[in-house]
Amino acid sequence: MTETQPANYSRSDDLSLALALAADADLISLDRFRAVDLVISTKPDRTFVTDADQAVERGIRSAIERARPSDAILGEEYGAAEYGMTGESTRQWIIDPIDGTANFLRGVPIWGTLIALAVDGVPVVGVVSAPALGKRWWAATGHGAWAQAEGEAARPIRVSGVENLADASLSYNNIQGWDGEGRVDDVIDLSRRVWRARSIGDMWSFMLLAEGAVDIVAEWDLKPWDIAAIIPIVEEAGGRFTSMSGGSGPWGGSALATNGLLHEGVVTALAQREH
Repeated sequence: MTETQPANYSRSDDLSLALALAADADLISLDRFRAVDLVISTKPDRTFVTDADQAVERGIRSAIERARPSDAILGEEYGAAEYGMTGESTRQWIIDPIDGTANFLRGVPIWGTLIALAVDGVPVVGVVSAPALGKRWWAATGHGAWAQAEGEAARPIRVSGVENLADASLSYNNIQGWDGEGRVDDVIDLSRRVWRARSIGDMWSFMLLAEGAVDIVAEWDLKPWDIAAIIPIVEEAGGRFTSMSGGSGPWGGSALATNGLLHEGVVTALAQREH
């Protein structure tokens, strides 16, 4: 094991590492996308996992261990690890190797690798890479939010300026998630208040929000790796991200992301229907 070293990396250094990790992850995941010999199994929580999920996370973990030996890691497939730590590190990489595994295994191109760095529990670097869509998004605190399509130059991104719920576009992920929380009537009511409601799902909803194409994203039943990388991108693009209960960070088990202008209105709309 490499000797623990001080965590004195700049935010630019960390972002550069996250982007390099995503590029390597894309090579692994794309090679297995629509592969006829893809290995699919079911985890104890009854969600699917593929050999691609596991290979991507192993690759990312190995690279972080070499580049940041004192940093902690939390990943969907292999849990928490404290490489070279003494229990005092406040830096944690949070990984979702393939967000949208159900899409991945069915050959739907809406999936991606999510890589975040949290400092003291606050995500400060986020990269979302969707190689089957040919797009990547990234942000670091104080460095803005960016997107790049394959073959094009990187460009800054910004949330929309929509101010009224009646003019807003909503992505609610899926009815099952709301049903599991006993909140189906809430999302139906919210959908009646907005201009357009769609279940786009997974990381793409949030990236469309950061680009200004969607104005509200609301989702239940989330783990930290589902949303940690998304938070810096949404916030650096000018949006707002909380849990449904209004808490900050990726630890609340749900997500409410908006362009900021609509946030309090959505919170109020949802609170009016609480039992």
